[in-house]
Amino acid sequence: MSLPAKVMRDGLLEKRSSGLLQLWKKKRCVLTDEGLRLHNCKGGGGGGGGDGPGSKWSSKAKELRFERMATVDCVEYKRGLVYFTVVMATGKEIDFRCPQDGAAWNAEIALALVRYKNLQAVQTGRNRHLSTAHLGSTGEDEEL
Repeated sequence: MSLPAKVMRDGLLEKRSSGLLQLWKKKRCVLTDEGLRLHNCKGGGGGGGGDGPGSKWSSKAKELRFERMATVDCVEYKRGLVYFTVVMATGKEIDFRCPQDGAAWNAEIALALVRYKNLQAVQTGRNRHLSTAHLGSTGEDEEL
């Protein structure tokens, strides 16, 4: 019984392709409490005209889940753009860039990742506490 992911931000980012030419492609990105979803622009290939009101975005998305993400790294500011890298647990690096105006995507992704990791740590601690309480509690150390 999984609740739908809470959307924290929705907007455009450019992702560097992993191919030989390493072109920047526009993606519609949806940041949720579970990770980052990347939607391709249909038809236009992500070139210049993918951000207008009539844009067609693919319903199929690539998902970068926080459980598989290690960190948001390597922030650089150049010519009004913020460049940053999402590092996955496997070591794979995914490069992004976005305009420098307003709240930076890299900061929001990093904060959401920290929140997710903290929540996981709290749940692990609770589960560990509950399992030790059920296994062999004698009542001696329960004055806390």
